Amino acid sequence: MMAKLCVIPGDGIGLEVVPAAVQVLEQVLPDLELTYAEAGWGCFQQYGVSVLPETLDAIRESGAALFGAVSSPSRKVEGYRSAILTMRQELDLYANLRPVRSLPLVSPRQDIDMFLVRENSEGMYSGIESLADGRATATRVITEGASRRIAEQSLSIMQQLKRRKLSIVHKANILPLTDGLFRDAILAVVSEQSEQGFEIQTEEILVDVAAYRMLSAPEKYDVIVTTNLFGDILSDAASHWCGGLGMAPSLNMSQNLALAEPVHGSAPDIAGKGLANPIAAILSAALLVRFAWKNEEVAQRIETAVNNCLLEFSSQGINPITDQPGTQMILDRILANL
Repeated sequence: MMAKLCVIPGDGIGLEVVPAAVQVLEQVLPDLELTYAEAGWGCFQQYGVSVLPETLDAIRESGAALFGAVSSPSRKVEGYRSAILTMRQELDLYANLRPVRSLPLVSPRQDIDMFLVRENSEGMYSGIESLADGRATATRVITEGASRRIAEQSLSIMQQLKRRKLSIVHKANILPLTDGLFRDAILAVVSEQSEQGFEIQTEEILVDVAAYRMLSAPEKYDVIVTTNLFGDILSDAASHWCGGLGMAPSLNMSQNLALAEPVHGSAPDIAGKGLANPIAAILSAALLVRFAWKNEEVAQRIETAVNNCLLEFSSQGINPITDQPGTQMILDRILANL
């Protein structure tokens, strides 16, 4: 089946790194069908909404999207709503996938290969807040249904990647109802799949201990599943081991839709200068290939080309993060290695 992709460059360096990732995809998938759409701060400034209805329709039609970056105003702007949060919520992209593996040259250690699965639809990001009489309240929503489906997504990924250890991160000792429900729903799904023949090792980790281990013994992690806020924090911390947030890929998924996005922001200080590193966007595209289009061979080709590019830089004494060799040079090296 021909792959379809909705391309949404967004703001800032998204306009530079997304076209680079698209070139990589076109080289390995010559029949790729592209549609272009708008979202982000620039979209809001022009149209009054951060995500056009036509953009949501285009993502639904394609089934897969690649989003670059979004600028955010430094103050509250009436009517503005984050583009990525809008797309996650409107499209019910309930799973956020953040693989973190060691990369040549840029990683502090070469023995890290963990996979974080973050519940993406509720928790502290439910958007239910109130302010009255000097008291602000945010409502943390945890449901059995959302917890079960993130467990099912985690186990599906584990089967696909042949992983066998699942770390369930929570804080049920302090939040026994919400995190207790999350943990129990995860364990119930694990038990059900174990009865069907898929057996894995599980462990429970309190989030503060999980954060400590992220720094002290990251090699002990395999697959991690956790709630929205905890997953947001832990996955950003874990990106240290793959070269930092500027190198980190991610994928937002539902049952039938996938939206890839590099974790970095729009970097207005270097936007338009040709200095943006496209590797995170390219690795995010590889996640699309692996999990949305189920093409492991092509995903591995892309990731191997990135590794080989970094090895070449290392042999020449060039650090793609600190030396900023430029978008085009990095892209050309990766394309050559494909």
